[in-house]
Amino acid sequence: MCWILYIIDIICIIITNLSPLIPWKSDDLDFLILIFYKIIVWIFWVSDAPVSYQLGMQESATPTMEGILLFNLHLLFVIIAIVIVVGWLIYSILLNFTEFKQSSASNFVHSNTIEIIWTTLPALILLSLASPSFSLLYSLDEISNPSLTFKIIGHQWYWSYEISDFLSCSGINRTLKYSSYMLTKEFLVEKNCLGFFRNLETNKRIVLPTNTHLRLLVTATDVLHSWAIPSFGIKIDACPGRLNQVNLFIKRFGLFYGQCNEICGVNHGFMPTVFLTLPSYQYSHLCMKEELNNVIAFSPCPANSIWVES
Repeated sequence: MCWILYIIDIICIIITNLSPLIPWKSDDLDFLILIFYKIIVWIFWVSDAPVSYQLGMQESATPTMEGILLFNLHLLFVIIAIVIVVGWLIYSILLNFTEFKQSSASNFVHSNTIEIIWTTLPALILLSLASPSFSLLYSLDEISNPSLTFKIIGHQWYWSYEISDFLSCSGINRTLKYSSYMLTKEFLVEKNCLGFFRNLETNKRIVLPTNTHLRLLVTATDVLHSWAIPSFGIKIDACPGRLNQVNLFIKRFGLFYGQCNEICGVNHGFMPTVFLTLPSYQYSHLCMKEELNNVIAFSPCPANSIWVES
């Protein structure tokens, strides 16, 4: 999306240089350019974490989110085309049918041509929307042969995680199991954690490899929750007594943030998720050395042991 901003910058520079040739006041033109630029930036700005006044989606990190972004652009194009056509029709009616030009509109009872047009055209528009929508929907439910299974359990009001099958590569029969709690603003101030997000940081992070087929199993122990990471294009309901699963393939490493997306009680807004992805070779090295707990634990927090015997 950054190339869009570069093009907008070039357009604004060209318009600014041509401002003496435009019969507008210079201050008014600069103001309109500023407003136009701000609106476009708010729409197309992307980030792996929330930003102030963000209207667009976060940058994709999975094939699922890439499909969602492409479908969103496709849908936006269709909506803009429909608005332009309908606006032109309304403008033509208001311009042509006046009491000075034509006192009454044309009167006809039946037209096969018009009926074919207003039946075929909406059907083609809906088909153009349904085709990518169904393909994206089925891709979300597709479960390939996973290399790693990650269990997510929702509680009031924190998350707990478990990995029990990834240690087969190292020959150690252990399970990775821990809980993740939100770090309060007072804690971040006390530890002088500058640059961290308020109400989004946790004492332990999720650490998983990139370019690996993952399976997420999500459930809850008390009430309904919903585990969501916007950059992954994933939102999974956590239901007590039921396991929901989804396929995940992360294409790039980085730090991603999410929150519970289902109202689950008074502290619903204090159930963040911090997701750290590492290259697969680095992740395997940490597993072999059993040093993953040092990466999972937030730096000001103690790196307690998170390994349990299976």
